[in-house]
Formats: sequence, C-alpha cells, structure tokens
Amino acid sequence: MFKKIATACKESYNELVHKVTWPTFSELTSSAILVLEASLLIALLVFAMDQVFQGLMEFIYPR
Repeated sequence: MFKKIATACKESYNELVHKVTWPTFSELTSSAILVLEASLLIALLVFAMDQVFQGLMEFIYPR
C-alpha cells in the first residue's frame, strides 16, 4: 500500500517538474487582470439587476 502511494507521489512530482508548462510572469499577470476585470463586470451586472428588481418590487408592493 505504501509502495503505491510512494509511486504515485514520484509520478506526480515527475509530471509537475518535466511535463507541465508553467506560465511566464507576464502571462500570469495578464490572466489575473482579465479575471479581475471579468469579476468586476459580473459584480456590476448583478448589482444593476438587483437594483432593477428592488425598484420593481417597491413599485408593486409600496411601503
């Protein structure tokens, strides 16, 4: 059992070191900025939808 675990760990390490291509710093930075912009856009869209829905509910059910 421990032999299988050790083999799996060695194979994982070998794959990470020799077969995986890691992004460069500029690629990583541009991807992070893209994710940040997309997250902000989605957050603004959800906020706008929430405000519209709140306005409709207040129109339908006045306080």
